[in-house]
Parts: sequence; structure tokens; C-alpha cells
Amino acid sequence: METTWRTVAITAVAPIAWGATYVVTRHLLPADAPLWGAALRALPAGLLLWALARRRPRGAWWWRAPVLGLLNFGAFFVLVYLAAQMLPSSIAASVMALAPLTLAGLAWPLLAQRPTVRWALGSMVGIVGVLLVVGFGTLRVSAPGVMASVLALLASSLGAILTTRWHDDTPLLATTSWQLTAGGLVLLVVAPLVEGAPPQVDATRIVAYAGIAVVATALAFVCWFTGLRRLPAGTVGLIGLLNPVMGVLLGVLVGGETLTVAQVVGIASVLAAIAVPNVRRRPAKRASPLGQDRTTA
Repeated sequence: METTWRTVAITAVAPIAWGATYVVTRHLLPADAPLWGAALRALPAGLLLWALARRRPRGAWWWRAPVLGLLNFGAFFVLVYLAAQMLPSSIAASVMALAPLTLAGLAWPLLAQRPTVRWALGSMVGIVGVLLVVGFGTLRVSAPGVMASVLALLASSLGAILTTRWHDDTPLLATTSWQLTAGGLVLLVVAPLVEGAPPQVDATRIVAYAGIAVVATALAFVCWFTGLRRLPAGTVGLIGLLNPVMGVLLGVLVGGETLTVAQVVGIASVLAAIAVPNVRRRPAKRASPLGQDRTTA
């Protein structure tokens, strides 16, 4: 039990760090160059982890790493960028809140992980919680935007499941570095085609980009993939719901925003959703022949 909660805590580092990037991006980075931002985030993080791991891909990892890098970073960041251009943030966040369902749905046939009733209950509570946190979109909804958001969800979910399915005795640090590097190279090609020249940077932006690359990317994805190795995929998806929660909380702490009653209820619901599948029942007790209680095996 203690080990499970330790893994939950490690995995939670990822969505918490990703939620913090909202505030950093909004206040310190250019809003009109998200693809360049993603490239400057993924590629340095991959090279940093590669320098720490000091291992080159071998065997099947020469093709696995580019596939996973494309799904987890390249295609995902591009599709998220397109969705952000066409959808209100509340709608985009609501679509991504379906991650527990897509992860569990793919994990069943690919990883033989069957969803449990407790997980299903947690998922329903968590998704409702996210909807309360981000609010219900009342603006006009773009069908292409919804499609881009759904494809982003499917790409990241498939990438997460394949990362788990293909893991072997290769160190996690190494496989994460290869994925980030491959995805960063894809973004480095796409960014100038879509957005032109890279954005100008000053000392503040350099520090912001470095912080996002090191903490919200290198560290975060090592923690995320650690969770995928040790926890059911559906549980990891529930932990990922902390992402929009963290974004809203930091908006209150840093941006001077205020929480509504619905958002408070939503945050509590997300926390409950994460706890429900991870709380185990105490083993039943039966009386021993001497009249003493004894825990059953």
C-alpha cells in the first residue's frame, strides 16, 4: 500500500508540473509561437536526459523511439496547438479529461488490464470534477477543433500504452531521452514551416524555457513513464486530471483569480477520484481457535 501511494505521488509530479506551465507560458513566454515553444521544450529535455543516460538506442529501439516520440510529443503537440487555435480552453480541457477512459480502453486489449468497478466510479467522479473546474464552454464549438483535440487525446494515450507495452530492461531515463529527442526533432521541422522564425528571447524567457524543459518535461515525463510502468494505465489517467486542477490553483495563487464554489467541488472530486481506486480494503478477520482475532490471508 505504501509503495502504491509512493508511486502515485511520483506520477503526480508530471501533471502538477504540466499545470504550472500554463502560468509560466501565459506570463513569461510568447503566446503566438506554441510549436517553437514545444520544440524548445522537448529537444533540450531529450538531450539532457540522453547526456545523463549515456546510452544509444539498440535493436528495436531505433524504430520504437521515433514512433513513441511522434505520438507522445510530435503529433500530440501539433494537434494540441491546432485545437487551441479553434476551441475555447474549457472545451479542449474537457476533451482531454477523457484520458482515463481512452487509456483504460487501450490498456484492456494491449496490456490485458481490465477496468475495475472502483476505477469506473473514480473516472466518472474525476471527469465531472474536471468539468466543474474548467467550466462548461458556452462559445461556438468548431468541429475540426474537436477532431484535433480527440486525435491529440488518442495519440498521447496510444503513445502511453505502447511505452508500457514495449518497456524492457532498458533504463527508463534512456528510453525517455530517445522519445523526447525524436519528438523534438519533428517539432523542430514543423515549427518553422507553420510559425516562421523562432521567437526572440531575453534572459527571462531563457530561464522560463529552461525551467519548462528541465522540470515540466525531462523530470515530468520520467515520473509519468514511471507511473505507467508500475500502475494500471487507467489509474495513471486519473492522476493526469491534476493537470487542469493545478493550472486553476496557480491562477489563483499567482494571477489573482478567484475560485468558485463549483471549482472547489470539482477539485475535491478530482482528488477523490484519484484516491478511490488506490484505497484497498482491509483484510477480513476471523476468530482463531483460541478466541483471538486473526487476519485472513
